[in-house]
Amino acid sequence: MSLRDNGSIYIAGHRGMVGGALMRALTKQGCKNVITATREECDLLRQQQVEDFMAARKPDVVIVAAAKVGGIHANSAYPAEFIYQNMMIAANTIHAAYQCGVKRLLFLGSSCIYPREAPQPMPEDSLLTSPLEKTNEAYAIAKIAGLKLCQHYRSQHGVLFHSAMPTNLYGVGDNYHPENSHVIPALLRRFHEAKVNHLPQVVVWGSGTPRREFLHVDDLAEGCLHLLGVENPPDWVNIGTGTDVTIRELAELVKATTGYTGELIFDASKPDGTPRKLMDESRMAALGWKAHTSLKDGLHDAYEAFQSYLLSGEARL
Repeated sequence: MSLRDNGSIYIAGHRGMVGGALMRALTKQGCKNVITATREECDLLRQQQVEDFMAARKPDVVIVAAAKVGGIHANSAYPAEFIYQNMMIAANTIHAAYQCGVKRLLFLGSSCIYPREAPQPMPEDSLLTSPLEKTNEAYAIAKIAGLKLCQHYRSQHGVLFHSAMPTNLYGVGDNYHPENSHVIPALLRRFHEAKVNHLPQVVVWGSGTPRREFLHVDDLAEGCLHLLGVENPPDWVNIGTGTDVTIRELAELVKATTGYTGELIFDASKPDGTPRKLMDESRMAALGWKAHTSLKDGLHDAYEAFQSYLLSGEARL
């Protein structure tokens, strides 16, 4: 499927980090008919607004990149918002797309849908085989609901609705809030501010031993567009790099990237989350796609973007 030649494509959540990367990737592919809407134009939490918007615009393809996201602290502090908002986004967009005859829909989930004790690397078939990680259970349940909506609408109604489960993301357009952001933007901001303010040490949450996989958001966007070109895709597929690092190794990389020269301290009293989260990306590789941005290069790109946002006053702090 060539997105340049197959009508309109609606990006739900185009202002977010993932949505922005999708917009860049679509522009690179030469797509001219991209549909977007601000929250004021279409609030995805309001069913009637979503149905009215979809009926009026009638997109051929929908990518659901909108979500309420955050790190361990945000997920633990606001579980009600995480489960409610993400379930409403999924239910409203998927059902409205079905109602107005959307040809194809790609729903974006997360690696946190898999059980805490899933085999490593985590295969797609490990879904719902054992309990979830408690620190992000609310978000995971909402994303599982979206995945299952796509799966069952596809099986019952014959619509080509399917899902992609990206691993931990970072890159241009990230959120750098000191408490509610994910680990890479949080570390980039912390080390940058420590360097600028000549602080003697930086404290990182947790023991530093958990292992995590990180995917540059522009790689994810390319993977999503590749997946939309697959004629008969799986109901859901992992999108990752197939490699991981410890949080300690990540912190050392971020420290080097920012040029900070002080001491690195780990606060083991703070939660670690899941011991390891590495995606089995063999199914996506079999479909002909692999990530290409190294973590070192991706961190350099992300840090440059962060500094640019600070200069322009556009950083999401």
